[in-house]
Amino acid sequence: MWISVAISCVALFVFLFKYATRNRGLNPFYFDTREPPKPLVSDKKEKNKVLKQGFLASKVPENLDAIVIGSGIGGLGVAVLLAKVGKRVLVLEQHDRAGGCCHTFTEKGFEFDVGIHYIGDLLEHKPFRCMLDQMTNGQLQWVPLENPYDKVVLGPPGNRRVYPIYSGKNRFPEELKKCFPGEEEAIDKYLKLVKKVGNGIWLMPMLKILPAPLAKFLACSGLANWLSPFFKMASRSLTEVVNELTDNKDLRAVFSYIFGTYGNIPKDASFSMHSLLVCHYLNGAWYPKGGASEIAYHMIPIIEKAGGAVFVRAPVNRILFNEAKEACGVSVLKGQEEVHIHAPVVISNAGLFNTYQQLLPKELQALPAIQAQVNMMKNGAGGLSIFLGLNGTKEELDLKADNYWIFTENNLDELVENYMDADREESARKVPLLFLASPSAKDPTWEERQPGKSTLSLVTFAKYEWFEEWKDDKVTNRGPDYKSLKEAFISSIVDTVVEVFPKIKDRIEYIDAGTPVTNQYYISAPRGEIYGCDHNKSRFSAELNVTIRPQTPFKNLYLTGQDVFVCGFAGALAGALTCGSVILNRNLHLDAIALAKKTNVKNKKEQ
Repeated sequence: MWISVAISCVALFVFLFKYATRNRGLNPFYFDTREPPKPLVSDKKEKNKVLKQGFLASKVPENLDAIVIGSGIGGLGVAVLLAKVGKRVLVLEQHDRAGGCCHTFTEKGFEFDVGIHYIGDLLEHKPFRCMLDQMTNGQLQWVPLENPYDKVVLGPPGNRRVYPIYSGKNRFPEELKKCFPGEEEAIDKYLKLVKKVGNGIWLMPMLKILPAPLAKFLACSGLANWLSPFFKMASRSLTEVVNELTDNKDLRAVFSYIFGTYGNIPKDASFSMHSLLVCHYLNGAWYPKGGASEIAYHMIPIIEKAGGAVFVRAPVNRILFNEAKEACGVSVLKGQEEVHIHAPVVISNAGLFNTYQQLLPKELQALPAIQAQVNMMKNGAGGLSIFLGLNGTKEELDLKADNYWIFTENNLDELVENYMDADREESARKVPLLFLASPSAKDPTWEERQPGKSTLSLVTFAKYEWFEEWKDDKVTNRGPDYKSLKEAFISSIVDTVVEVFPKIKDRIEYIDAGTPVTNQYYISAPRGEIYGCDHNKSRFSAELNVTIRPQTPFKNLYLTGQDVFVCGFAGALAGALTCGSVILNRNLHLDAIALAKKTNVKNKKEQ
């Protein structure tokens, strides 16, 4: 019996390996397309010629190969992958500029990013860096943050403890051990477990690329959990794991602090998702040189070179289907009229809920296969962002290229639950958790582009229900009650910021906040969420990941972006790579790894 089991397992592994390495379709990573970086373009009018191309029916390219709904990184990413193998792709964005959460905006002379705060895993020899270099033809440059890149601040004013988080697989634990003498064993166990679980992520794209029957067999049989520590640990909460490692409450909080990058409190968060994030930053953190808008700015020309286009102010109101229920195009609202655009492939980066609940015809929304996917997921946490424009340079204001995670207590579960369960007026008066960063301090081109000015970006959670009553009001005029509630949040948050950076107190020239209904308007987040679908423990079960994949129940309709994989810049790009793998019928994850190895060998020979 055991011999039969062993033979079956070997046969399965051989099949998985052969399927994973099949080379049927065109490879967008076949050639190294990097070019020497061109001079940075700072002129906004020049950049807007790329980022703000308004939709006109007469400008739509003919003979399209694919249409992508949404110009966030998941949408632009898959469009670039297709463009690099000669496909003509049209990307449609409802906002007035391309980029999704990678876009920037300017108010009162201050430039703000909205979603790019720091990106990990960008060492030059790493596959993720290689992939990004290829998808921007080497034009997008990255600048490392300070080390420590994060500072965890615990406790109320007067009793704040600051714990620096360093990058480096050796330095990360070494510096933690200096902060927590006597906890060396717990720190070593935590890091060992994080690495083991994070490295098991390889099976997630496989479950989404493999034929559905085989993927379902791997999930339902339990083999996925056996093959990958990522899936084995997915059902265990972050709180559960770290509480087993140590009784030190501050160390538990430091182990858990980065939950804010995916939006679930430690007791609801999957340790697997958390491990993925910790591994992502072990080798450091980076920021795009020239600001977040550089990302879309250098991807769009690749799409255009292949005959495609990226248009803004192009809200897609529905996906078109033929009589066989196959996707065949989209309808774009131009004023009060619909413009129908046809293509053999439609890819949605609008998110699972928007795609299935807003863009499908009603009769298709009701299909059991669609309802099954919708019922598997729920909306993620709403976000509140505050933007500060400051008079002064980073040196004058003591701002650095790092981030602060500020918590008023070390029991993070209780802290966030009490905040989210309170009424909105009470929560506004005392915001107990805050992410704080200075985009201007991270960008070495900032002083040249905006001399004598600085910015701070602040992010916390906020319930959609707190602001829901104003969702249908005009975005620039939601009324005095809405403004009053925003100002209450702003006031309490700024008080916290001034405690950390006292030099900014009399230097604030501009201040405003974006609430969950702001997110709903600008990035089409159904309930103001900033990380797409909720990242709870069930999100990382093998069964769910077999079901939620780029392939939809409808022929020619695909999903891309963070709802396909995981949240964030890297997660949405992984979703694009997975979607591209399905459409091009080859494993693009392995193709990116192969090109990274090839370019590393070439670089070493040239040194």
